[in-house]
Amino acid sequence: MSRFIDSRLGALEEYVPGEQPQDKKYIKLNTNEFPYPPAPQVIAAVTAAEVADLRLYSDPTCKVLKEKLAARYGAEPENVFVGNGSDEVLNFAFMAWCRGGAAFADITYGFYSVFAELYGIDAEVIPLKEDLSVDPEEYMNKGKAVVLANPNAPTGLCLPRDTIERVVKSNPGSAVIVDEAYVDFGGESATELTKKYDNLLVVGTFSKSRALAGARVGFGVGDKELIRDLEKIKYCTNPYNINRLSLVAAAAALDARAYYDEKDALVAETREKAQKELRARGFAVSESKANFIFATHEKIPGGALYEALKARGILVRHFTVPRIRDYNRITVGTPEEMKTLIDNIKEIINGLE
Repeated sequence: MSRFIDSRLGALEEYVPGEQPQDKKYIKLNTNEFPYPPAPQVIAAVTAAEVADLRLYSDPTCKVLKEKLAARYGAEPENVFVGNGSDEVLNFAFMAWCRGGAAFADITYGFYSVFAELYGIDAEVIPLKEDLSVDPEEYMNKGKAVVLANPNAPTGLCLPRDTIERVVKSNPGSAVIVDEAYVDFGGESATELTKKYDNLLVVGTFSKSRALAGARVGFGVGDKELIRDLEKIKYCTNPYNINRLSLVAAAAALDARAYYDEKDALVAETREKAQKELRARGFAVSESKANFIFATHEKIPGGALYEALKARGILVRHFTVPRIRDYNRITVGTPEEMKTLIDNIKEIINGLE
């Protein structure tokens, strides 16, 4: 870093993305990307004419996409915010509503702690229970913003909507941010509750269940005043936050619901089969409702299994956080990719005996 950087910024602990290797071809099960291509409607929508229009700025209001999102979630366009990935939506939410403090889990999406440190927010980090589940009682009546990933990452565990409602209802004076990046793979969305509670923002993304991770499109659904807060920050930072092609692709994805519903169900089915296979080979596996599996084996440390799989051309995600260092998070790939994974894991485990 240069000698000019603010010392506080230079000391930040950065978010570390999953590996994006360039050295060779891997079966890539480490960043929770969708295993299938975008819907045919999406590919058809990104035309040569749309590419030619890249000389023009994108629509800062994201009007078409907002209207389609509102229709999808039974809201009004004024209840929808569109961000450059859900990370931007979460970033703005921390900036807007967390100055008085924020509460989130110790094992959850890593960006929450980064945002808290970036903005000097007093963070209450709440340990997950022994079984790595969220204890909702710990988030009641906090008197500060509450941030919940549901399903949680990297565990994949999910709270039911009525429990989320109890948390929201108990915190009427604070914002409650529910990050639903993985909800389409088996969770229960809380978007309906945004019509009832003015302190709830539900955050979603096109990166996971809609196969558009490279397009960087996220969104938030909430009370119109919450959305105005986010729009205020957007227009003070980057009004043209979504590029033209991403707006077109995301809108087309919403028109292809049948395609994505089918593929999301296939991912969930593949997840269940892979979890069963792993348990049969001695793994402890969480009851994930996301597009990934969280697993550990008593005979091999998580880091050792990660390295052994990488040497065989298979990438999974290993975390060094003490509580979960013996686990690996495994993205659900195609059935063929998961068979290759299971076969290699079987060989690795058998080699230990």
